[in-house]
Amino acid sequence: MEFLDILFTANFWAAAIRIATPLIFGVLGALICERAGVLNLGIEGIFTAGAMAGWMAVWLGVDLWTGVLVAALTGALFGLLHAALTVPLGLSQHVSGIGITLLASSLSYFIYRTALPDVTSPPRIEPFRPLDIPVLSDIPFLGPALFSQTAFTWLAFAMVAIVAWVLYRTPLGLAIRAVGDNPDSVDAQGLSVYALRTGAVVVGSALMAMGGAFLTMSAFDAFFFGMVNGRGWICIALTVFASWRPGKALLGALLFGAFDAYQVRLQTQVGAFLPSQVFLMLPYLFAIVALVLVARRAEYPRALLAPWFKGAR
Repeated sequence: MEFLDILFTANFWAAAIRIATPLIFGVLGALICERAGVLNLGIEGIFTAGAMAGWMAVWLGVDLWTGVLVAALTGALFGLLHAALTVPLGLSQHVSGIGITLLASSLSYFIYRTALPDVTSPPRIEPFRPLDIPVLSDIPFLGPALFSQTAFTWLAFAMVAIVAWVLYRTPLGLAIRAVGDNPDSVDAQGLSVYALRTGAVVVGSALMAMGGAFLTMSAFDAFFFGMVNGRGWICIALTVFASWRPGKALLGALLFGAFDAYQVRLQTQVGAFLPSQVFLMLPYLFAIVALVLVARRAEYPRALLAPWFKGAR
């Protein structure tokens, strides 16, 4: 198979969409937080906590969708902690976010080891299965690539539309965007800056955790250490690439997923001539190049990282 021929196979695009799905949840979560003026560097740990919590809930006997809810609630709790430290107290968003990542990751591994102290291989669960949509799944190329994904992937696509609609078509979305640009104007309208920012961080963190849950409940069927593998940090970069817009966030996640799927297939073509690490770095190189090209022109939320205190001038 030639290098370019890989791009025209249904299996390649099916893999790209699967790889992009957790990133879609993560970028949407980061986007909502940052639109409200709060940087959430706890995303890497929240991914891990969501992956572990959702998987363990299903392993203990609940159904898959309840497991997704458990993961979202876990992420929301860590988001609430981050918001409590950074919104009313005005502590450093960088330090708090890194602390959340360390806490969430370490706590997840601790709970896993405590619950399964003698396990050498991760227990398996029954994950989400690809949907077989009548007629649509049989469409040449498009059917296997798009219409044979799991319901979790379709939920990610739906969340892009929902987040876009809320941010740009509702008063709540206007208030969230305003609190990330000019919180004084929001306060002048009688709205609570603290409540809006806290709510945005909680909801955004819940979405991040759902991205982690996809890894254990759809992409794989078990939880293991290191499975998040930097996806949270990639989501932070993709948020800038997307200019804080849900549609571009979807595009950025799909592009990264395509690069990642491509490097795996490329290894089989020229892996004998180049070290595997060369291929593994390609998706991350894409993220760096994308940031270099886009970051200078990106319109940042003007109050991002800026603490706000009622009555202060």
